[in-house]
Amino acid sequence: MNGFDNKKYLQLQTKKIKERVQEFGGKLYLEFGGKLFDDYHASRVLPGFKPDSKVAVLHAIKEQVEVVIVINAEDIAQNKLRGDLGITYHEDVLRLYDLLTSRGLLVSSVVIAQFSSDNAPAVKFQRKLENLGLKVYRHYHIEGYPANISKVVSDEGFGKNDYIETSRKVVVVTAPGPGSGKMATCLSQLYHDAKRGLKSGYAKYETFPIWNLPLTHPVNIAYESATADLDDLNMIDPYHMQAYGVSTVNYNRDVEVFPVLNALFTKLLGQSPYKSPTDMGVNMAGYCISNDEVCCQASKQEVIRRYLSAKVQVRVGVSPQSVVEKLDLIMSKLGISESDRAVVNSARAYKKFAGKSVAALQLKTGKIVTGKASCLMDCIAAVFLNSLKTLGRIPDIPLIEPSAIQPIQNLKTSMLGEVSSELNAEEALIALSVSASINSLARRAFEQLPKLRGCQMHTTTIPSAVDEKICHKLGIQLTSDDSYPTTRVYFK
Repeated sequence: MNGFDNKKYLQLQTKKIKERVQEFGGKLYLEFGGKLFDDYHASRVLPGFKPDSKVAVLHAIKEQVEVVIVINAEDIAQNKLRGDLGITYHEDVLRLYDLLTSRGLLVSSVVIAQFSSDNAPAVKFQRKLENLGLKVYRHYHIEGYPANISKVVSDEGFGKNDYIETSRKVVVVTAPGPGSGKMATCLSQLYHDAKRGLKSGYAKYETFPIWNLPLTHPVNIAYESATADLDDLNMIDPYHMQAYGVSTVNYNRDVEVFPVLNALFTKLLGQSPYKSPTDMGVNMAGYCISNDEVCCQASKQEVIRRYLSAKVQVRVGVSPQSVVEKLDLIMSKLGISESDRAVVNSARAYKKFAGKSVAALQLKTGKIVTGKASCLMDCIAAVFLNSLKTLGRIPDIPLIEPSAIQPIQNLKTSMLGEVSSELNAEEALIALSVSASINSLARRAFEQLPKLRGCQMHTTTIPSAVDEKICHKLGIQLTSDDSYPTTRVYFK
C-alpha cells in the first residue's frame, strides 16, 4: 500500500523551484542534497515515492536546467566508495553524467573541489574527463572556510576558484555523496556573479529531514538512522522559530553553519534572503504524504534494516560499534526490535531446524518462503527458486536441469579454482534461464522474477558480494545476521 502521492509531489516541487527562480530574478544555484538518482531510502520510508523523482522534477523544467557535478579531490585520491553501489565516487561522476544526459538533461561541467596539482589521482581524473570531452573546472582549498568571511569572500578566497560558465536559469549542483563541496561551489558562483554584476541566488533541495513533520516522526527518525555513521542529528530549527514562531525540523550541520552562511549571503548579495536554514529549502515532500500510518510503519522497518546492516558492517570491520549503539537507541525510541521484521523470525526459526545457512523471503502477498544452503546452491539461490515456484504455482520439483548445473560446478572448482561448487543466486538464475528454453515449468518460474521486486529478505549469514549485488539489481530489500556462512577467514 502506498503512503505517498508521487504525482502531487512532482507538481508541487516543480512549482516551488519555479517560484524560487522568480524570487531572485536571475540565476538560481540549486544544491541537491542526498541522491539525485536511486533514492531508495526515500522510496522505502515513503512508499509511493519513485527513486528517480528528483530527476523527473528536473525533466519537467529541463529547458531551464543545466547540471554541474562536483567531486572532492581527496575523495578521488582515497578511492572513496558509494556503499550502496560499490563503485568509487569518481566512477559515479561518469555514471551520473550518462544517466542525466540519457534523460535529456544538460550536464555542462564537472568541478573538482579542493584541487591541488600535487594530487596526482585528481590531475589524472581531470585529464580523463577532458579527453572524454567534458568541461572541467577547479576549485581550491580556502584557509578558514567558511568562518573567516573576509578571507573567503575575497580574491584570495572564492576569487581564486575557476568561474563556471553556465547558460541556463537553474544550475543544479549535485555530487556522488556528502562532503563533495556542493555548497561551496554554489557560494563561489554567487561571488563571481556579483563581481560581474549578475543577479543570482541559492537554494537547497534536500528531502530529509522533512521540515514540516514533527521531530519525533518515524520518517525523520529513519533519516537519523540512515546518517548514524555521520553523527547527524535532527533538531528544531531555532532560527525559524525565532523569526516566525513556527516549529520546523532541520539537521545539526545546517543549523550550526547558518550564522556563517547568513553572513556570507549578506557579504555576497548585500543582504541575506533567508532568516533560517529551513528558508533555504525547497522541499515539498511533507505535503504529499497520503497515508501517514503506512509511512510510519515503513520507516520503522527501515530503521530495523539499518540496524541489522550496521551490525554486519561492524563484523566485517567497516564501521565502529558506536554506530550500532546509536541505532539501538533509535530502535528503543520507536519501541521496535529485530523481531518486528517478519523475515528475521522465519529465517532464524528455520535455521534451528535446518542447521545450515537459511534465507527467508516475504512475497507481496505476505507469504514467507524459505530456502537453505546445500551442496547444489547457496541459501539465496534456493529461496529464489522456491519463491518462483510459489508464485508460479509450480510443484516442489527440480526446475534446473542437471546438465545446466554440472558444467557450472565443474568450471568453478576445476578451472576457476574456487573452494565451493554450490551455485550462487546469479548462477542459479542463469541456469534457470537455460532450462527455461527446454522446460515449460522452468519458463513459468522464470517469468515470475519481476514479482520479487520490493520483497523483503533476510539471511542467517552474511551474503556473498555476488548475492548482495543480484538482490540489489532485482530490487529485493535484503538484510542478514552478522555471522559468516563458513569458518574460512577469506570470504567475499
